Amino acid sequence: MNPVVKTRIIKIGNSQGIRIPKLLIEQLHLSDEVELEVQQNQLIIRPARSTRQGWEAAFQKMAEYGDDQILD
Repeated sequence: MNPVVKTRIIKIGNSQGIRIPKLLIEQLHLSDEVELEVQQNQLIIRPARSTRQGWEAAFQKMAEYGDDQILD
């Protein structure tokens, strides 16, 4: 079980933010861009996914099923 880490909400210009400890950033492989989502009153922070992430596998499946033909 991972230990709970407490941090404070801080003022950043006209916004507010949180400082994420380096250990957590490394553990989660976070970089400059993250995705934020609210689920059941919890804030979920995860690495940002590439816009085309998963396309290669999807195209491979389409080719296997012969579903990659031009419709025009």
